[in-house]
Amino acid sequence: MQVCFKVIRQTQNTPPQIQSYTLDVSEGNTILECLNRIKWEQDGSLAFRKNCRNTICGSCGMRVNGRSVLACKESIGAELAKLPDRSGLEMPEITIAPMGNMPIIKDLVVDMQNFWDHLEAVDPYVSTESRAIPEREFLQTPQERSRLDQMGNCILCGACYSECNAREVNPEFVGPHALAKAQRMVADSRDDQKESRLEAYNQGTQGVWGCTRCYMCNAVCPMDVAPMDQIGKIKQEILDRKDAQASRQIRHRKVLIDLVKDGGWIDERQFGLQVVGNSFRDIGGLISLGPLGLRMLVHGKFPFVFEPSEGTEEVRSLIESVQNLESHSSTES
Repeated sequence: MQVCFKVIRQTQNTPPQIQSYTLDVSEGNTILECLNRIKWEQDGSLAFRKNCRNTICGSCGMRVNGRSVLACKESIGAELAKLPDRSGLEMPEITIAPMGNMPIIKDLVVDMQNFWDHLEAVDPYVSTESRAIPEREFLQTPQERSRLDQMGNCILCGACYSECNAREVNPEFVGPHALAKAQRMVADSRDDQKESRLEAYNQGTQGVWGCTRCYMCNAVCPMDVAPMDQIGKIKQEILDRKDAQASRQIRHRKVLIDLVKDGGWIDERQFGLQVVGNSFRDIGGLISLGPLGLRMLVHGKFPFVFEPSEGTEEVRSLIESVQNLESHSSTES
């Protein structure tokens, strides 16, 4: 079977160009195997990273047909199965591009310095200050260790960082990879810096509140770390410790839940007043709502009345059941 590989090529400070290569392949070949053949048989100047070829090192991250993957993990057959109807094409095409949110060095090789800097910013190391007797091992129970398994699977391939929409618009946001590692520290029984870590991760939009919950990090993670879920766990730890006056981000979450419990869905009038206006405590916030309110009135989008949804009692019961379950799990931890 012949496949056309369209590779996005460029060097620093130059516009990207598409270069096409045709190979005879089988469905079981990986994208990395095909790139190796292109480099060895057709174009030795093509640049890309690789190492273990076994989904362990995370070196071969790149975008295949617009999605960040590990080239050593993705097979030709799996990629072709995702494509729309190809009956009008002479041969199937696979597009390969460098990862996003990182500067290009050459071709498929990106500069990952910001990726590593943002990881360092969350201090992803277990504190040893809590060890009363440093000469002895700091043992964990199997249950304590099991809490770290999912986050510990991260191989720092950069796929989540590449697809992160929050990173694209907010260069201060540390990224899903860093916050997944941060949750590992929060959950680690050997670390004694949990409270100070949570305070640090709670600051502005560089920490957990910068996440837009687009789900892309979960969708592309090759190791099922589910970074967005880990960010949610940190948020919950913070919410358990703070009241609604702590910040607008915390107020946003608490007010949203309270309004849904009250009415089954959100009363938009109350939401703006309570979150942005802080229930008439934040005059600047209230003033900022003015232009939006006027536009909504002009276009007939402002709700003058609020009617609770059907099944409000059931919604309230479900929310309270989840909250009780989370409280019980937190107490056990």
